[in-house]
Amino acid sequence: MQYDVVIIGSGPGGYTAAIRCAQLDMKTAIIEKYDTLGGTCLNVGCIPSKALLDSTEHFHNASSAFETHGIQLKDLKIDFKQMIKRKSEVVEQTVGGVKWLMDKNKITVFHGIGSFVDKNTIKVKKNDGGEEEITTKNTIIATGSKPASIPNVTIDKKRIITSTEALSLEKLPKSMIVIGAGVIGAEMGSVYARLGTEVTMVEYMDAMIPTMDKTMGKELFKALKKIGIKFNFSHKVLEVKSTTKQVTVKAENKKGEEVTFKAEYCLVATGRKPYTEGLGLENIGIKTDDRGRISVNEHLETSAAGVYAIGDVVEGLMLAHKAEEEGVFVAESIAGQKPHVNYLLIPNVVYTWPEVASVGYTEEEVKEKGIAHKIGTFPFRALGRARASMDLDGVVKVIASEETDEILGVHIIGARAADMIAAGVTAMEYRASAEDVSRMSHAHPTYMEAVKEACLAATANRPINI
Repeated sequence: MQYDVVIIGSGPGGYTAAIRCAQLDMKTAIIEKYDTLGGTCLNVGCIPSKALLDSTEHFHNASSAFETHGIQLKDLKIDFKQMIKRKSEVVEQTVGGVKWLMDKNKITVFHGIGSFVDKNTIKVKKNDGGEEEITTKNTIIATGSKPASIPNVTIDKKRIITSTEALSLEKLPKSMIVIGAGVIGAEMGSVYARLGTEVTMVEYMDAMIPTMDKTMGKELFKALKKIGIKFNFSHKVLEVKSTTKQVTVKAENKKGEEVTFKAEYCLVATGRKPYTEGLGLENIGIKTDDRGRISVNEHLETSAAGVYAIGDVVEGLMLAHKAEEEGVFVAESIAGQKPHVNYLLIPNVVYTWPEVASVGYTEEEVKEKGIAHKIGTFPFRALGRARASMDLDGVVKVIASEETDEILGVHIIGARAADMIAAGVTAMEYRASAEDVSRMSHAHPTYMEAVKEACLAATANRPINI
């Protein structure tokens, strides 16, 4: 069978690319090695983790805040199996929606492992045991990533687990060690800490979410301490050993002393690595770098003409929406259009509570680049809306050019930050100044007023409500 485009991998980047190709009248096929579509994000990543984050936040509020709101509860308890069941139902509905989209757009779906025979021929080893070769003018590699580990740590998926296993535990653990205080560690640590699990984080760097603006890390640290998470920064993990009932983690602190942690489970949340095994890249002359990523040019085309790569297998942040933008970019490029992706303006979000969201340059980056800048901040606790909802933790930080007042970065920690950051992206896409945003009417009372106030603070140090 001859196709205009074949996509290998059906995660957000892959299925979005497939839909856009079909919309542009290309005969399109997608190959997925698992029985369900949606990749890591929909099956064992973004969607199920957010389902559990929402469920556990409901419980946490019921146990800690409802009484203040005047809501009395008796015999509050956790049905952990139902919580996991609901998560699975959300996943099932979401991946079913992707299948419906494939059918709607007349995209052929192969379930199996796709590998290159040559750059225009792909062999599909089907899950049902069959095998088929298909030909294509263009191919998009969208195979995503898998959890990464660290030296001297072997993930056994029983006691030493990744986020995949953490999303489907059969029983609520009494204790858990989380190696890594980045996005995944913060989110999954929050899930279990809210339910009463004793969570201990061990982080090599000296702060939480170390790749984001340092103010965000400091504020998130303070918020997560309130739900009982214990932190150990500047700790290098030396080894992790497990028995049938317990895990022991040995680490070295910044003084060079060896310390030991014990818990029922150890969640390894040290990032992810590109997944390209079994693709047969060697058959078409494609090589990967020292981090396993595929090299591409400005059109996201590999060294093999007509073969493209997007998402987690190429350089850049490993984010579902980044992969989606690249999927659309490649589809439109193949169609002869002139698309563009502004990588600076792809937002980054941590779905803890409070949420953390960021776009543009951090304060550390503008200082490193020597850009003359000014900063405006505004705390959530000064908002009427935050007081009404009891969501007082958080701050908005706006970085603007000293010379032109153009917004260079927006960083938010607080309630609904994940939704609010879109306003920062919009403002920066249109190269708005901090004054532009500060002069726009913002509904009262809302969390978004904090963005306006931070822009007022950045423009002329004149916030109204603080």
